[in-house]
Amino acid sequence: MTKTSVRNMVIGATVIVSVVFLYMTYLSYASLSERTNSEKISEEVAWGKRVWEKHACIDCHTLLGEGAYYAPELGNVIKRRGEAYVKIVLETAAVQGWGTTRKMPQFDLTEKDINGLMEFFKWMGEIDTNNWPPNIEG
Repeated sequence: MTKTSVRNMVIGATVIVSVVFLYMTYLSYASLSERTNSEKISEEVAWGKRVWEKHACIDCHTLLGEGAYYAPELGNVIKRRGEAYVKIVLETAAVQGWGTTRKMPQFDLTEKDINGLMEFFKWMGEIDTNNWPPNIEG
């Protein structure tokens, strides 16, 4: 194999991989609004995200598989545990923390904060993630 043929193969492979990458990027971008339900982002959802970020919840919880693994995944928590349970956890954690061995800190959440987090979790649960993260609970 000559240097010229190796160079041509490298250049050709780079072009092919680049075209495939750009096409996959385009497909991801084109389906983004339909997969994320961006039209459903209300002021409450946005407020819940700000509360999530303010209290650095991702330092303990995962959200769609991203974040720390100290506490439960919250991207689909409403579907898994139900609205009533999640609201009780947030209300309890707002005044005294939550849990025994792995204790969630007391964040002094207001009713607006709790409602915003609930709406944020509902919206997160509706995102089409192609079943990611996988359900490993059973």
